[in-house]
Amino acid sequence: MVDRVVFIMIFVLIKYIMKRKLHLLFFCFAIGNFLFSQTPQLTENSKVSLLTCAAGDELYYAFGHSAFRVQDSSLGIDVVYNYGTFDFNQPNFYLNFTKGRMIYSLSRRSFEAFLYEYELEKRWVKEQILDLSIQQRNQLLAFFEENYLPENRDYLYDPLLNNCSSITGDILKEQFGEAIVFDGSYLEKQYTFRQLVRQFMDVNTWSMFGIDLAFGSPVDRKATVQEHMFLPYYAMEQLRHTTLNGKPLVKRERTILDYSEHTQKSFFPLSPLFWFLMLLAFTAVITYFDYKHKTRSRWLDFSLLFITGLVGTFLFLLWVAADHTSTPYNFNILWAFPPNAIVAFALVLQDKVPQWTPNYLWGALGLIVITLLLWIIKIQIFSPVLIPLLLTMAIRYLYIIRYSKL
Repeated sequence: MVDRVVFIMIFVLIKYIMKRKLHLLFFCFAIGNFLFSQTPQLTENSKVSLLTCAAGDELYYAFGHSAFRVQDSSLGIDVVYNYGTFDFNQPNFYLNFTKGRMIYSLSRRSFEAFLYEYELEKRWVKEQILDLSIQQRNQLLAFFEENYLPENRDYLYDPLLNNCSSITGDILKEQFGEAIVFDGSYLEKQYTFRQLVRQFMDVNTWSMFGIDLAFGSPVDRKATVQEHMFLPYYAMEQLRHTTLNGKPLVKRERTILDYSEHTQKSFFPLSPLFWFLMLLAFTAVITYFDYKHKTRSRWLDFSLLFITGLVGTFLFLLWVAADHTSTPYNFNILWAFPPNAIVAFALVLQDKVPQWTPNYLWGALGLIVITLLLWIIKIQIFSPVLIPLLLTMAIRYLYIIRYSKL
């Protein structure tokens, strides 16, 4: 009789939820929250593991993903704690992203629900089961549950220093202190942050060009052994070379989903290098005809100066007005010089070049030379895709200087 009453109550509740056009998944979450209202004590049958997921096709999946899994067959627990959760519908999402105030959250969901997304996208998932005592497993679960409280689950995201993967090392260090040792002997060398990012993205793509453009000189320092863990693949490899109290941290590994690695498919005619080479050729042809006819294509001068000025202004704001750790001291503003945006109007409003313009353009050419010198001595590494663009600007600057003397 009692079972029948319980069944009727659940049926009525589900029907009410569906009538209100709420997804049944919310109901499942509610039940899950109820079950975890008191942190359970794991049994000897429990496991705590790190999940590493393959890179995907979207930019925010390009480097893979990391998450913790806690399972206990005796208690019927199998959940994933995911520090890589964000919401596009957050208020001022894109503004906060630009300003470096991106909020990520810790989410908790069933392992099956977590795995479903990777099954759909055909991305491999690997698991590293950690060799922890029952006390250490319960310690981690209590930490995750404390972190999952509404007042604790949000954190300020940093793509290089504080993301879903770098948190892996931070949590292990925080929970186990000096007992955890990250052995970096497996690294061929310690890479810079920019080098690490480029290992996962083709330099000749618009995405990587944009990243190279936005990143300043701080990303050209060598990352520490633990800092390499901001990339999930490196975090997975690092755990294979990590000890806890002198013993290997990873007890065993297994592949949960076995798919081929996603590879970037580039099409050269759509790449930035192709379009910058086209721009260089186009500018050279226009400049040749300008020279032959002793004229000046003001619209071309305006476009080059105004666009580079706008780009430089944006990069300068990322440097001084945003909270990103990777965008200060960005010397791309030497060639994308912010005052260009103002000078562009002076050159387009009249055919005659103002008297002060040649000195300004000689200075701009000097800044391009300084950019190249900073690149050579590795103060900041720039995108090689920039070379035809810098040549384009140099050709036009020199022609305007010459034209001013006519």
